[in-house]
Amino acid sequence: MNSDEIYAKLKPIAKAYLPDDVSEADFTRNSDLTKEMNINSAHLIDIVLDIEDEFDVEFKNEDLEKIRNLNDVIDLIQAKTV
Repeated sequence: MNSDEIYAKLKPIAKAYLPDDVSEADFTRNSDLTKEMNINSAHLIDIVLDIEDEFDVEFKNEDLEKIRNLNDVIDLIQAKTV
């Protein structure tokens, strides 16, 4: 699966957890999930769990430390599904 296909599946997962004060129009692949998009740590874990289910992958703690934006998630998914 290429990065655009992965992103198409990721975006709705992450957008579901955006707080009310964040516009979906401002959400991009490079948006920092916690700093720019105000996604709290509990919701970030929910996003990761949803991603694991959607892509049938498992993230380790060291993987979670690398996630800042959706591009980071795309890279991890591609590395785990090769």
